[in-house]
Amino acid sequence: MSLGVKKTLPVVAVVDAAQLSGPQRPRCSEGHLHDRYGQLVNVYTKLLLTKISFHLKHPQFPAGLEVTDEVLEKTAGTDVNNIFQLTVEMFDYMDCELRLSESVFRQLNTAIAVSQMSSGQCRLAPLIQVIQDCSHLYHYTVKLMFKLHACLPADTLQGHRDRFHEQFHSLRNFFRRASDMLYFKRLIQIPRLPEGPPNFLRASALAEHIKPVVVIPEEAPEDEEPENLIEISTGPPAAEPAVVADLFEQTFGPPNGSLKDDRDVQIETLKREVEALRAELEKIKLEAQRYVSQLKGQVNALEAELEEQRKQKQKALVDNEQLRHELAQLRAAQRDAQRSQGLREEAEKRASATEARYQKLKEKHSELISTHAELLRKNADTAKQLTVTQQSQEEVARVKEQLAFQMEQVRRESELKLEEQTDLLEKLKRELDAKEGELVRTQEALSRTEESGSELNSRLDALSAEKAELSSAMQRREADLRAAQGLVREKEEALSREQQRGSQEAAELQRQLADKESQEQELQRRLVDEQFAVLQATATEAERILQDAVAKLDDPLHLRCTSSPDYLVSRAQAALDAVSALEKGHAQYLVSESDASVLVAALTQFSYLAADTIVRGSATSHLAPTDPADRLVDTCRECGARALELVGQLRQRQTLRQARPGLVRTPLRGILQLGQELKPKSLDVRQEELGAMVDKEMAATSAAIEDAVRRIEDMMNQARHASSGVKLEVNERILNSCTDLMKAIRLLVTTSTSLQKEIVEGGRGAATQQEFYAKNSRWTEGLISASKAVGWGATQLVESADRVVLHTGKYEELIVCSHEIAASTAQLVAASKVKADKHSPHLGRLQECSRTVNEMAANVVASTTSGQEQIEERDTMDFSGLSLIKLKKQEMETQVRVLELEKTLEVERVRLGELRKQHYVLAGGVGTPSEEEPSRPSAAPRSGTSKKPPLAQKPSVAPRQDQQLDRKDGIYPAQLVNY
Repeated sequence: MSLGVKKTLPVVAVVDAAQLSGPQRPRCSEGHLHDRYGQLVNVYTKLLLTKISFHLKHPQFPAGLEVTDEVLEKTAGTDVNNIFQLTVEMFDYMDCELRLSESVFRQLNTAIAVSQMSSGQCRLAPLIQVIQDCSHLYHYTVKLMFKLHACLPADTLQGHRDRFHEQFHSLRNFFRRASDMLYFKRLIQIPRLPEGPPNFLRASALAEHIKPVVVIPEEAPEDEEPENLIEISTGPPAAEPAVVADLFEQTFGPPNGSLKDDRDVQIETLKREVEALRAELEKIKLEAQRYVSQLKGQVNALEAELEEQRKQKQKALVDNEQLRHELAQLRAAQRDAQRSQGLREEAEKRASATEARYQKLKEKHSELISTHAELLRKNADTAKQLTVTQQSQEEVARVKEQLAFQMEQVRRESELKLEEQTDLLEKLKRELDAKEGELVRTQEALSRTEESGSELNSRLDALSAEKAELSSAMQRREADLRAAQGLVREKEEALSREQQRGSQEAAELQRQLADKESQEQELQRRLVDEQFAVLQATATEAERILQDAVAKLDDPLHLRCTSSPDYLVSRAQAALDAVSALEKGHAQYLVSESDASVLVAALTQFSYLAADTIVRGSATSHLAPTDPADRLVDTCRECGARALELVGQLRQRQTLRQARPGLVRTPLRGILQLGQELKPKSLDVRQEELGAMVDKEMAATSAAIEDAVRRIEDMMNQARHASSGVKLEVNERILNSCTDLMKAIRLLVTTSTSLQKEIVEGGRGAATQQEFYAKNSRWTEGLISASKAVGWGATQLVESADRVVLHTGKYEELIVCSHEIAASTAQLVAASKVKADKHSPHLGRLQECSRTVNEMAANVVASTTSGQEQIEERDTMDFSGLSLIKLKKQEMETQVRVLELEKTLEVERVRLGELRKQHYVLAGGVGTPSEEEPSRPSAAPRSGTSKKPPLAQKPSVAPRQDQQLDRKDGIYPAQLVNY
């Protein structure tokens, strides 16, 4: 019963409030607007008035607002103004709907009521129609907004978009909260809006819009008539319950104040609601006071801006007075056309400056108008917020009227000032035009005066001529002559006055010129200071970069960073080039301190390149031997110290001129030299070319051996024809042994080639032959080096044998060549044995061939030695005919010769040792890490091997140990395997 009564109360109150006349409404609001339903009645009444006004203006829309898109298009029409106005009215309609929903939810939160309680359902009942109306209004506004964006630019509709986005988020929040309540779940199906509003700037987004549909389930018809919610009949039957109540009280006693308890509960509930409403009212009052104080602050700011405009106006008046004074000076200097023209141009500049100030004042006025409009809008919003309570309405109205009056007063004052400035500017322009007219007239009078002066001069000449010709009329002309002399004196006085005035004007121009020069000097000084500030900031940044680079020299985390000597050399060379650019920029800055751009750019480049060089030097030292690494790090420290000293000098104005950028060149050159020393000494090739290089070198070695065999046969034929006896025997024995050696070498190369193919086929797997050689680049390099050495040794042996047969060479050359060939074959066998299977038959044959080569080399040495001894036996010494003294003398000479030869032998042994040291360096022996330094990371392997030199060139191969020499001769053992 109470549920039905409470549901009818808002509707009755709304109807009563709508039907009341004007004088009665205040009394109604005084009686009901402060209870728990009064505020809802007020908001609901406004919604009904807005709804009625909308339907009266647009009868095409039914009461439920549900129309088709064709009816909406017809109602909107094709006029943009009508579409714009209809959109604004729908926005206002939507605001009223959302304001009612917000008021209902706010009271539910305040009263701590839920949707299943009677008080909560009484408040939530009107929101069903609100949900239906909002779904239709949202669809219509989306359609109209897309239509507006198709007709008008996007900037014009920015306010519409902002308002739509605000309503979209409020409506989405309203639908979400309503869909969570049990009351609405059984009465209405609420649609869900998308996560974000539609993008009106993209026309295709209209196709993505989905119309929200509200579904209300049909209620089942009731079979029985509902009972009356309120008993309206009166009469005797009411006495029976009273009698029953009396009997009950007589039997069990009166009830324990149940009616009083219910009233107490209601009273407590009403008190809590009153306290909540009172707290909310206090909060609204505080918010209104804060907003009023903000508006007052904005008014004070506007007053300050108005005062600033007054000052600008006063300044404009002072400028006008100066213009008047200048116009007066212009009027005084009318006879000087050129200077007057200059003053007129200056006056025009001042007038243009005044006009610019006028434009600024006009823009400031426009800003004031826009600020005024914004304040009016804010004032309107404040008025809407303060309509919640009656006590704050009058205060807000007074504040609104006061602000409107103040804004109107400010606007009027601004307009009056703007009009005054406009009139003043027009007056100045008229005065300027008048002065220009006077200047033109003055110039015309001056031209006439000059013409009259020329006429007087002509008359004076005529009088002088007449005086000479007509001496008889001299007396009559004396009076005319005196008159003419008087005119001349007047002209001279006028001329002197003009000269004096001109000197004064020249002095004034000199003073202005001096002021201009002082201003230019001040600007030049400021420019120099700014340029130096830029240079100082650049130097500070450069110092930070260099300090960071120097710090990395001692950073333990940097030990794992490595770099190549080639890249270090390129960085050092770039840093040296940057030093040259820095010297050039420093010299230019010392000449002209107003332009530091070249020096700043050069300093920036130098700091980055020097820091990079230091860091790369430290990284390169991690791969270098100990001594070069220490020297490289020390040189990098010296470079960093020199660079920091230079940057510090460039940062201080006192030491800027004493800075010497060239001092940094010395450590940079040291880094460059150390980097070049650490570079690999052999020419590199790509790893992809290693396989082709192996086949090419083995083929070249076989060809060299075949050529050597042919040449030895040719030499043997020539020796048989050219010599005889002992010499022919010696030559044949030597050439036969050389032929046997060449055949043994040829067999060894052939066997090595077969073993090499077996190694490649067995070890490459699925990879190609070139990939196998590239993967095992070190082994491939050794194989190529040994092959080159064998071919070179065969060529050298043939050439030495040729010279011995022709008696132009030495037998020792054949011995050395034999040793070299034995060492080269041993190196080839060692290189092949590294990758070969120890049970391979080809390896056994290769070892057998190696022993055969050694035996054939020993035969060459033996045949050469025996042939040399056999030839020397023929040259026996003849001592006949020598006396004792002569023998003693020859003995002493021989001893001297022996000492000289021993001295030469010592020198040659030292030279041989140095040559072999250099040979080891070039062959790459120095780059191998020793066992004593396990902590130092090993250098990266070279990317290729050395290119094939000509056959006559000495290859990079380690020599075989010579058993006939000892360590004092400078002999260092090669890492070879002897068989």
